[in-house]
Amino acid sequence: MNRTVAIAPVRKSLVVGADVATAFEVFTARIDSWWPKSHGIGTAPLVESIIEPFVGGRWRTRHQDGSECSPGHVLVWEPNRRVVFSWEVTAQWKPAQSSLSEIEVRFIEEGPERTRVEVEHRDFDRMGPADGAKMRNDVDNGWPGLLALYSQAVAGKHD
Repeated sequence: MNRTVAIAPVRKSLVVGADVATAFEVFTARIDSWWPKSHGIGTAPLVESIIEPFVGGRWRTRHQDGSECSPGHVLVWEPNRRVVFSWEVTAQWKPAQSSLSEIEVRFIEEGPERTRVEVEHRDFDRMGPADGAKMRNDVDNGWPGLLALYSQAVAGKHD
């Protein structure tokens, strides 16, 4: 019998003190205010992170040498509700030629100034068993720190 064991998605969530429109805007339009400059996949140091706000838009990074990389593309763009990105990064943290996994971010209103942000990073199976398991472990350990930085940016502590 030929059986494949699926690699479980990584799921993280947090509640931020902002309405859904602000939470969405900080995650997308203001990603450069919270995405760490140490988390670039280019060959030169990261200078700026940008998400182009439409389906097919790039999640792109600009680097000190003028080069650009695309960690992914926007697959779903539903302002103030959810955004889905392809994740075009190998388990060795290098740019890939195609989508290797996906990241879905949902924004759920919990009150006038409270939004639950849910992140699901999935489809690690596309990378193969060893690389998929490595990437899953890496992002499982990485998303909490990223979301803490995002939360600080929403609170206005990291602009």
